[in-house]
Amino acid sequence: MTAPLGERHSRRSPMVPWDEAVSPTLMSVADGKPKPRQAIERVPEQASVYQYEWHGAWVVTAHGSFDMQTISPLADALQAAVERHPKVVLEASGVTFADSTFLNLLILTHQRGTLRVVAPSRQVRRLYELTGVDKILEVRRTVDEAAHS
Repeated sequence: MTAPLGERHSRRSPMVPWDEAVSPTLMSVADGKPKPRQAIERVPEQASVYQYEWHGAWVVTAHGSFDMQTISPLADALQAAVERHPKVVLEASGVTFADSTFLNLLILTHQRGTLRVVAPSRQVRRLYELTGVDKILEVRRTVDEAAHS
């Protein structure tokens, strides 16, 4: 039996202020190592961003859920990458959730430089299809393919 609507709302967790929430993790590997798909051994549950150079392209690997509250590390990484590197590759297979904030970030990055999106997760592909962004953003199967295209 389900609780009445009022009771269900009263059982909700209280909202946590931004400054008290656990912030997403940002890690960089700038020496060209590790190789694609070896950047991390297990996918973390919280939003995280890893970066490295690969065949002349700057690769940003995103894992986890990205929305208005967790987008900052990814936005910072993509902004810095597009300002400093001729080609930016976003490896998006580990993105478990993305909303319009994520989508807007990718469009802005695409407008500012050369962006290739690699292996977007099923959820991200669906978001692309629903919004028509699949006609704008260049998607590749692998980091190697994206770096060489």
